[in-house]
Amino acid sequence: MYVLTVDQRRSRRGRDLVGEAVDMLAEHLPNPLLPFERTAGDEFQGVLADPGDALEAALALVRHGSWSIGIGTGDAEQPLPTSTRSARGPAFIHARHALDTAKHRPHRIAVNGIDDRTKDADALLTLIAAVIDKRTDAGWEAIDLIESGCGLTGAAERLGISRQAVGQRLSVALWQQEKDVHPLAIRLLEEAS
Repeated sequence: MYVLTVDQRRSRRGRDLVGEAVDMLAEHLPNPLLPFERTAGDEFQGVLADPGDALEAALALVRHGSWSIGIGTGDAEQPLPTSTRSARGPAFIHARHALDTAKHRPHRIAVNGIDDRTKDADALLTLIAAVIDKRTDAGWEAIDLIESGCGLTGAAERLGISRQAVGQRLSVALWQQEKDVHPLAIRLLEEAS
């Protein structure tokens, strides 16, 4: 089980983004164990069963740049309630510790759990977050087009640049390298739970 506890960064200086983030995650991850919902102020939480979903949710939030993200692994008290706010257990405690750690890191993500395998997942997700944080708008444009199925030629036509320029944007963004380590990140998260 994977509990994500997420806190909006610099929320006193900007508008409340919790509703938008919760809606975005609900759209992309339609089958959580417990839905993402606001738990207090500018903080929200959700529970996922699948490590791939946990990775996808965390990286979507990293891309946005407005969040500190704690991922807790472990168990929860059973039976699970219908509301995330009512759930309890070790995974929730680990998520809180992870969030506290994430708030003091440059890339604002952390994973916490019961053993040393969690440290490996934490290290890799921190590295992936650092790669994502360094991407430019041009890099994201190319990535979004490729991931939507355009292909190099289609992306080049849409952007008005050459195929080589699209490839260069993807290369600078370390897109393929990030994708190549996703299976490892998922495996580490699975082992950590």
